[in-house]
Amino acid sequence: MSAVETLPMSNKPRILVMSHRHPDFSLGGGEIAAYNLYKAYRDSEEVEQAWFLASADRGRGANGAITPRRANEYLWEQSIGDWTMLKAAHRRSLVNGFLDLLRALRPNVVHTHHYAHLGVEFLRLVKEFDPTIKLVLTLHEYMAICNNQGQMIKTNGRLCSRESYDDCRLCFPQYSVQDFWRRKDFIQSHFAYVDQFVSPSEFLRQRYIAWGIPADRIVVIENGQDDVQPLPPRPLAEGESRNRFGYFGQINPFKGLDVLLRALTQMRKSERKQIVLEVHGANLETQSGEFRDRIKELADPLIKEGVVQWVGPYQPHEIASRMANIDWVVVPSVWWENSPMVIQEAFLYGRPLLVSNIGGMGEKVVDGVNGLHVPVANADAWARSLVRASSVEQWSICRQGVHSPASQAECSTQHLNVLWSGAPGLGVPELR
Repeated sequence: MSAVETLPMSNKPRILVMSHRHPDFSLGGGEIAAYNLYKAYRDSEEVEQAWFLASADRGRGANGAITPRRANEYLWEQSIGDWTMLKAAHRRSLVNGFLDLLRALRPNVVHTHHYAHLGVEFLRLVKEFDPTIKLVLTLHEYMAICNNQGQMIKTNGRLCSRESYDDCRLCFPQYSVQDFWRRKDFIQSHFAYVDQFVSPSEFLRQRYIAWGIPADRIVVIENGQDDVQPLPPRPLAEGESRNRFGYFGQINPFKGLDVLLRALTQMRKSERKQIVLEVHGANLETQSGEFRDRIKELADPLIKEGVVQWVGPYQPHEIASRMANIDWVVVPSVWWENSPMVIQEAFLYGRPLLVSNIGGMGEKVVDGVNGLHVPVANADAWARSLVRASSVEQWSICRQGVHSPASQAECSTQHLNVLWSGAPGLGVPELR
C-alpha cells in the first residue's frame, strides 16, 4: 500500500506544525510564534487535529531520534551539518524517523516555521511522501538569501540591501561565485516543493520576491498574540517624566544594545540622570568574549549611576509584569529584523516604542503615531530620541496611537483561510 493510500479523507485540516526549536528550550520569537500558532490550531473547531515537532539539539549531537515531549508534541534530535547549504546533520533520520512520523500522524497540512536546525531536505520528503499534503513555510529571517546567519549584514558590519554573488564572496572569500550559485540553486530546488509561503512582514516578503519566490505564493500574516487587555500607564509622581525605557529579548551583536548603552554614555550627565533603562535580556553569556566585554564595559558604570537596571531574562508569562513598570519599549537592532515579537507584545500591553528605522521595525512602528523611528546604529540619534521621548506630551501622543495586534485565534483563522481552501495541495510548482 502506498503512503498516499494510507492517508484519510477529511474535510478539515490535520496540521503538523514544525519549528527549528521548542520554546521549552529556546525563547526566540520564531519559536514562540510557531508554538502559539500550534496551540491556536489545536484549539480551533476548524482543525481536526494538530501536532508540534521541533528540533531539540541540546548539545548531545544529532542522533536523529524523534521522541514525545508531551501529548501531540515531539522533539527531533536534528541539527545542521552544513550551514552554507542548509543540509541536515542526521540524514538517515529524515527517512527512518521523519517519514515514520508522517505515516503515524497522517497530516494533510505540514506548516513549518523555519528550517534552521532542521535542514531543507525535509521539504522535498514531505511532497515525495504524499504530493497532496499542503506544505506551508513561514519565513522568519533571510537565511536562505544570506550566508551570514541570515542577517543580511556584511561581515564588515555594513547593512546588505541585495543579493549578489560577488558581494557574498567578499564576505566569504573561501567560497567561489559558483559555490554561492550552487547554494541558491540547492535551497530554491527545495523551496520549490512549498505550496504557500508566509511572511510576518511586507519588508521580508519583498526581499524574498526579489530573491526568486513568485509574489503570488507569499502572503503577509502577522504573528498572533494573547487576547488580553492593555496595561494601564505607569503611575507618575508629581513632576515625573515618561523616562523609563525597557529593552527586551536576546542580547547579541545584531540587537543593538551596545548602541543604546553608548547613547547613554555620551549624554550629558544631567540628561542621563533623568533616564532609566531596564535591560530584560538573555543569552549574553553565550556570545563571544569580545562582545561580552564590550557590553560589560559600557553597562557597569551606568549600572553604578542607576541609569541602567540589569533585570535579566524572563519567561513569556512574565512579560506583562515587566512592562508594567516602563513607559517605552526600545528596539535598537542594527539588522533589518522581520517582525520582532517584542513590538507586538508592546502594542498588546499598550506601550509605544522607539525602534531603528529599517526593516520590519520601520514597517510595524509608524513614526510619530505609535512610536518613534531612530536612525539605525546612530548613538547620537538614540541619545536625542531618548530625551525627546521622555516628554509626557510626546509619550501621550504615541500612546494614543497604539492598538492591540491580532489575537492568536485571529491569526490562526487567517492562516486557515490561506492554507485550507478546499484543495488538498498544489503539487510541486516551479521556483526559478
